[in-house]
Amino acid sequence: MNLPALNLPALDLLDLPDPPAGARAMRIAVAMSGGVDSSLAAAICAGTGAEVVGITLQLYDHGRATGRARACCAGQDVHDARRVADRLAIAHYVLDYEARFREAVIDDFADAYARGLTPLPCARCNERVKFADLMDTARSLGAAALVTGHYVASRRGPGGRTLHRAADSRRDQSYFLFQTTRQQLDMLRFPLGRLAKEETRRLARSLDLPVADKPDSQDICFVPQGHYSDLVERLRPEAAEPGDIVDLDGRVLGRHQGIIRYTIGQRRGLGIAAGEPLYVISIDAARRRVVVGPHGALATGAVRLAGVNWLGDRPPDACPAGGLAIFAKVRSTQPPAAATLTFGADGARVTFAAPEFGVSPGQACVFYDGDRPLDRVLGGGWIDAAEPALGAARGGTPAGAAAA
Repeated sequence: MNLPALNLPALDLLDLPDPPAGARAMRIAVAMSGGVDSSLAAAICAGTGAEVVGITLQLYDHGRATGRARACCAGQDVHDARRVADRLAIAHYVLDYEARFREAVIDDFADAYARGLTPLPCARCNERVKFADLMDTARSLGAAALVTGHYVASRRGPGGRTLHRAADSRRDQSYFLFQTTRQQLDMLRFPLGRLAKEETRRLARSLDLPVADKPDSQDICFVPQGHYSDLVERLRPEAAEPGDIVDLDGRVLGRHQGIIRYTIGQRRGLGIAAGEPLYVISIDAARRRVVVGPHGALATGAVRLAGVNWLGDRPPDACPAGGLAIFAKVRSTQPPAAATLTFGADGARVTFAAPEFGVSPGQACVFYDGDRPLDRVLGGGWIDAAEPALGAARGGTPAGAAAA
């Protein structure tokens, strides 16, 4: 591998200390999914002269997924990861994590939908499998670092490494990594954090990596054909039982075929004739009710959070009494928005400077110190409840809110 020709060293992509004098070559573990991102990350590691070990996780019955296009972790991916490892002349291992993945991610996914929540399986996988079990495996191999192809960045700081948004905002994956702990950050490296996707593919082509033009994954890896409701119905059949669709006052407007087929903010597929567009406002799993209303009723002024992971410098109890000014994301596809974070005896609360629309319990609220590329991630938590913005409870559109 002729990595100097890639003009990569100036990016300080790995930021690893030199091994002690007389020590053997440093060992680096790389999580290889079979896609172009993790493959280039492995190539960057191979170019350092370190001993590189590629690790691919078999997370589910990949034989059933063979031939699926544009799906993460499909059967072809294990083969592609091995081809890349052969091209780079590095060791490659496939580990069977199917049982662990089913328990930690798939069952959690189904349980969340059955409770009327909108789960975030990629974040759960990072938290419970990739950055927990896989990191333990990397340590057992004597690796100095675990490298992934995520589009995030990290830097050295006085209190340890800090987590940052990617340079390419279109590809930033920090929303899915908010549960990463300080201890994990000290071992993790993200060499693609300062690259644009187009640059990643260009570099992969220059190295003749066999996956340079492989399409990005788009589906949830364990959901065949993207029909998540079929999976949830099989695992939690009670979530597919029919129930009422009601308005904000509880009046029955129609029937549904299972709460698992609805998410907050959904407009299509309600099957209700009304004088104005209606959206899913909330889901009452206990009574199998889907509550609908006008767009203004989706306006959220604040969220209460559970399971907060804090990565800021000052401890939460040292934050200002009036709250800490932050930027927050409540979904992966939006830019961070101005907000205030407060910690109390009952947990954390984020109040938005302007209403957010379609906020879903079960998703994450991630904290940042700014709204620009490479700004720092301060942590995040799971959305436990959404509080309506002033004037939104009965469907009135708050001042300044976007039109439907």
